[in-house]
Amino acid sequence: MTAVNPTQHRKAKALKPGSRRPAKELCSECGLCDTYYIHYVKEACAFINQQFDNLEVQSHGRVRNLENELELYFGVHQDMMAARKKEPIEGAQWTGIVSTIACEMLNSGKVEGVVCVQNSPSDRFQPMPVIARTPEEVLAARVNKPTLSPNLSILEQIEQSGMKRLLAIGVGCQIQALRAVEDKLGLEKLYILGTPCVDNVTREGLQKFLETTSKSPDTVVHYEFMQDFRIHFKHEDGSIEMVPFFGLNTKELKDVFAPSCMSCFDYVNGLADLVVGYMGAPFRWQWVVVRNDTGQEMLDLVKPQLDTQSVSSSGDRRQAVQQSIPAYDKGVTLPMWAAKLMGVVIERVGPKGLEYARFSIDSHFTRNYLYVKRNHPEKLDAHVPTFAKRIVSQYQLPKE
Repeated sequence: MTAVNPTQHRKAKALKPGSRRPAKELCSECGLCDTYYIHYVKEACAFINQQFDNLEVQSHGRVRNLENELELYFGVHQDMMAARKKEPIEGAQWTGIVSTIACEMLNSGKVEGVVCVQNSPSDRFQPMPVIARTPEEVLAARVNKPTLSPNLSILEQIEQSGMKRLLAIGVGCQIQALRAVEDKLGLEKLYILGTPCVDNVTREGLQKFLETTSKSPDTVVHYEFMQDFRIHFKHEDGSIEMVPFFGLNTKELKDVFAPSCMSCFDYVNGLADLVVGYMGAPFRWQWVVVRNDTGQEMLDLVKPQLDTQSVSSSGDRRQAVQQSIPAYDKGVTLPMWAAKLMGVVIERVGPKGLEYARFSIDSHFTRNYLYVKRNHPEKLDAHVPTFAKRIVSQYQLPKE
């Protein structure tokens, strides 16, 4: 592959992080524009030039089969399972599958560095992208950072380091931009380990969410929207606080999510080689999606350390999704007693496994489709991928 010539594009480099944002209010802060790779932003940015079909072919050799419901929802893949580590990593958000893969990639010599995100020394939730060269540096990045993160701001460091084999960990918008400039990095091999992602916020937005939702926002270590329809907040003392989805102060939080996230249709990180998340797995397991042979190569490194089981699916999401559309639109918030009761009922009889994943995708895609239609109507047709349009078409949206 041919690397970009730094002297050719250095004058296009932003003067400081955040100083140039060609995508304007839709910018996801992926970090590309903080480097001289900003030269490629009009082609690479998912919010300026949606080119999902082309990038699927580049990444996996083909586009997803829209007639196959598993691929319609979850993208190109050759295997899918639920997994958890037999011996969890202490302090990991789940059992530590992502961190373990990254460590083994370094230990085996398959890569020379890992793009991951540590915490800023001054703020546990402020992301600090790094190129980890040791397992210790990888482990310092464990636990998700639920804020917009400029992972690609380290692209110049990759070139300057002379690295030829790299693992990058990231979310959909970052991976789309990375795939678009992959052949400019001068790498012999790029491995991409993705996580599903939805509804990120700025650091200020995160603080508002924590203060609005948690009883002790200053002690939250991490949180996740879980399959039991509750948000699980883990606190510094190890305690778990659970808040039902339906008890969120929707009116207060409706505008807290980044416009880029409200305009995103790559929840499942369809361009990564391997994806590890939770959305399609049973409670306390992780959902693992192998998209291509490179992803299988990464998974094979850690397979002996994992318990695995087949994915499953039960329930019917459709009615819950249809009801959620006007509820979110109108900012409906239930009293906490009603929210808890609804959560218990839905947990017992509602969608589980892959059907829960479809519920989450459907509810977010319908919401995001309406957001783009209302706020960026000129972009609607080109920006929303074909697979997302087909998913949204199953539901009755509010008449404008």
